[in-house]
Amino acid sequence: MGFCELVKSGNTVLLDGAMGTQLDKRGLMGRGRNNLDAPDAVLEIHQEYARCGCDALTTNTLTMNRIYIETHNVGVEVRDVNRAGAKLARQAAGEKQYVLGDISSTGKLLEPYGQYKEAQFYAAFKEQAEILSEAGVDAFIIETMFDLREALCAVRACKDNFSLPVIASIAFATKEKGGRTMMGNSAAQCAGELTDAGVDVVGANCGDIDPAAMAEIVGMLKSATTVPILAQPNAGRPKLVGAQTVFDMAPESFEEGIFKCIGAGANIVGGCCGTTPEHILAIVKNLKKG
Repeated sequence: MGFCELVKSGNTVLLDGAMGTQLDKRGLMGRGRNNLDAPDAVLEIHQEYARCGCDALTTNTLTMNRIYIETHNVGVEVRDVNRAGAKLARQAAGEKQYVLGDISSTGKLLEPYGQYKEAQFYAAFKEQAEILSEAGVDAFIIETMFDLREALCAVRACKDNFSLPVIASIAFATKEKGGRTMMGNSAAQCAGELTDAGVDVVGANCGDIDPAAMAEIVGMLKSATTVPILAQPNAGRPKLVGAQTVFDMAPESFEEGIFKCIGAGANIVGGCCGTTPEHILAIVKNLKKG
């Protein structure tokens, strides 16, 4: 069964939780670099999520495109870090678990707000997608996108050149005024334009809203598209404690919010920043009750 068939099966599909904040807890701040510098830690986190019984694992390749790597002095080769990320996720995945190739922002802005052209973003996303595809991922997940234009560049780079399913997930800053991204894109606009671009799943993740608020965003997306909906909220709204960003929502409260998202129309759910294997396990236990 392919990933799209799983999504269309009628059952709720469960993804994993956060990678970045789990690495932070281990004192490993390098994110993608850890695929090469601390692969055992990345593998261990993947394995913990896999043991929860989720349906898919997400590669630790967030923002590992050429533009981000070079402008943020990450100090890795695009091919090396993405191939390693796909290999580690696949190594942890069980026979019936899928691997999603994670693609995210360049960390830069398009003209006229920044200096980059859409063609430059497209080329960077195509390069990363090609490496992940060659490494054997089952689908692409384009996530934590704050700018709809950038998300569309990534979607087109994937859809124009590869046959794998594409999930496109947007980070919303508020549920007010029809749901808005940091760049002012509404939930309905995002759903409509991403659907027109050919995505297989449209969704929301991360952002500055809690799981219950994300359920409202899910409803907005649902009313504007016929494709399946993804919801991957953070473990509550981020809080600044000293110099550290903290997500402190308990697994039980998170799970309640996730089921509000499912009630609003989400077909695929999982966790973003601050979530742990315990948060994912709480969802699994409730799904089994149903």
